[in-house]
Amino acid sequence: MKNLKRISTFALASILALSLTACGSSKTASEATKTPEAVVTAKPADTKADLVVAGVVFQEDQFMKLLSLGFQDAGKAAGVKVLTGNTANDQGKEAELINTYISQKVNGIAISPLNQDSSIAALKKADEKGVKVAVTNLALTNAPFVVGGYTSDNKNIGQITGKEAAEFIKNKLGGKAKIAILQFKSQLPQQSADRVNGFIDEVKKVNPNVEIVADQDAWLQDKSVSITSDILTAHPDVNLIWAANEGGTIGATMAVKNSGKAGKVFVFGTDASDQLISMLKDDNNILQAIAGQDPYNIGYKAMELLIKGLKGEDISASKGKATIVDGILLSRAKPDDITKFEADLKSKMGK
Repeated sequence: MKNLKRISTFALASILALSLTACGSSKTASEATKTPEAVVTAKPADTKADLVVAGVVFQEDQFMKLLSLGFQDAGKAAGVKVLTGNTANDQGKEAELINTYISQKVNGIAISPLNQDSSIAALKKADEKGVKVAVTNLALTNAPFVVGGYTSDNKNIGQITGKEAAEFIKNKLGGKAKIAILQFKSQLPQQSADRVNGFIDEVKKVNPNVEIVADQDAWLQDKSVSITSDILTAHPDVNLIWAANEGGTIGATMAVKNSGKAGKVFVFGTDASDQLISMLKDDNNILQAIAGQDPYNIGYKAMELLIKGLKGEDISASKGKATIVDGILLSRAKPDDITKFEADLKSKMGK
């Protein structure tokens, strides 16, 4: 009887433990942060069928939403659970979120890191704890431990619109231009610099007389509207603005419209979204061209690679490396390309 009683007690304890574990593993990263007990009880995946991974972005714009959607769709296709997280452009929150996922014992993290230097420590810790890491939207040259990653070539992103702007300046502005630059160097310095240099190099190849009269950080839409308005007041001779990302491009276009300078000041920019496409099609003729990236496929391929590594497939060729996903030009001068891209974007976003 004593033996039976012991067996019964052990079985009951096991059932209760399994029940608690199932509850803990259903919580999101943010919930786990609020309830430390959930972190402690989170159950690691025991088999390939139980794989749990995280897909992490750093802001809420359409680029990042498409990146996250790529993470989720790749996980769904492989039958793997994907937790999603957002670091909100905060280096401290990035480290905290990674630590939470380590505590939850997820198997892998696909992430768009904030910085190619200061993000390394937290990612390396994850790897050392057995959590595999794939990287998106940034090439980490000092992280040989990552399973690999996918990103745009940031210099190429700048070159794409630089070439288009160079022809525009040559044909429409007589080869001369006073240019204002909007970038994000205080957020991602290397990425921002690569885009800026790519743009300027291409413009000056064709038009050596162009002049950069303003260069400021403004990657969020509201800030870009304000800063662009200030630039147009301080430099009334500016006739071309280039922005390094979506928020900067939207804000610059809005500011030109608000200032009544449509037809006098022209905008070139970066990233592709519903709003930017609408601006490209607008009769006000302000936004001329953008360099669209492919965040959905960047996210999908990175998560796919991560899962392959977790399932024991050979990923040695990608270890520590970043694979380039080409960007594309969307120009007011090529409306058919805009229509095609818009249809594809809507299908991905489920519109």
